[in-house]
Amino acid sequence: MDAVNEARTPVKAEQKSSVHASSAASPPRLGWLDALRGIAALCVVFQHVAPVMLWQPYRLEHPRLDLGMLGVFLFFLISGYIVPASLERRGDIRAFWVGRIFRLYPPFLVVVAVAALLPVASAAVDSHVYRQWQDGVGGLLMLPDLLGLHGALRVAWTLTYEMVFYYLVTALFALRLHRASGPIAVALTAVGVLAGSSLPLGFLLAQAGDVRLLAAAAALVVLAALACCLSGNRTATRIGAGLLGGLALTLVFLNGRTAGFETMAILATMFSGTAIYRAEQGQISRTQVLLCCGLVFVGSLVAGAQQGGRYLGLLWTDSAGSWCAGFAVAWALFGLGWLLRRRTFPRSLVWLGAVSYAVYLLHVPLVSCFRWAFAAGRWQPDSPYQELLCSAVFLAVLLGVSHLVHQLVELPAQKLGRRLTPTRRPD
Repeated sequence: MDAVNEARTPVKAEQKSSVHASSAASPPRLGWLDALRGIAALCVVFQHVAPVMLWQPYRLEHPRLDLGMLGVFLFFLISGYIVPASLERRGDIRAFWVGRIFRLYPPFLVVVAVAALLPVASAAVDSHVYRQWQDGVGGLLMLPDLLGLHGALRVAWTLTYEMVFYYLVTALFALRLHRASGPIAVALTAVGVLAGSSLPLGFLLAQAGDVRLLAAAAALVVLAALACCLSGNRTATRIGAGLLGGLALTLVFLNGRTAGFETMAILATMFSGTAIYRAEQGQISRTQVLLCCGLVFVGSLVAGAQQGGRYLGLLWTDSAGSWCAGFAVAWALFGLGWLLRRRTFPRSLVWLGAVSYAVYLLHVPLVSCFRWAFAAGRWQPDSPYQELLCSAVFLAVLLGVSHLVHQLVELPAQKLGRRLTPTRRPD
């Protein structure tokens, strides 16, 4: 979710002159992505904060439009658009993964460590994560949702699918199949429509008989694969990329946690974002991307409408209708942002997009802090005025802390990652 800033970073010293020459054009070109990320973050925040502090608006909104689904699918579209572009711009899997590791993990680990200090009754971090080693492993791999494990943070389930997407993109790039984004998106949608209800849930976990065995096996595969990818050797890199892609496909198709149609919709949405980028770059025709996105959009809505009602216990929403509405509006917002991509967006919204990863990680622990404070004071906002006041205080604290995490953790870690990013060299 933090790939937009990476796209601004020049790769080679000899490119500096061209980067400086185009610097005036860069902010508007990338500002639309930051603005959309800011909107996505606010939607997810509302979905988790409203039941505590804005109950009446939430009661009216949630059955009709799941803003949480809207926010995460908007994030998925943005990641699909920009992450493969980052990898292909570098042309180096090793550099890509160094960048990913230093962008995702430092803020995540800091937030989890601080959130774990809250009292158990208001815990923001699942206690399993530091009581049972397999849950800690699942959290470190950022794959808990596909390993049958407890995630450290409630929002960490989305990072599972981000990580799966990185694995697949890495494998496709190594195999030189990365330009097949459109057909892949359509194929995933077809699986969701035709076989979404047939995809097994937790099959590998049942076969392993013990979640610890599955967690250990996944950890070994990931560590071996990343070691190969970071080795700098071309053959080893391809082996590592193949391991990552194989693990991703195995977990997605055999050990899902959510409904199969939703998993397919998530991945198809991300590859659709990639197809949009390819059409913009002239790598595929606009007719092809329109056909691809149309099939993914309609197919996912059909699958959601037909299958959503059967899997409400697994989905992160309360009704198939609200899921479909959130999915559709996310696509509409992304399309509108793309059409306006050459415009200048409000600085406040662009700034919110820049700190959106911190906002995303911090808002649930902060909700837990407010719950703890309400319980300690034996008080709960029970009028519209009190709810608005508490929400305003919450938002102000959230944005302030997110700014500090962005400045003190995210940016220094990204800078260190760039410093450690190896330059590509022939074998």
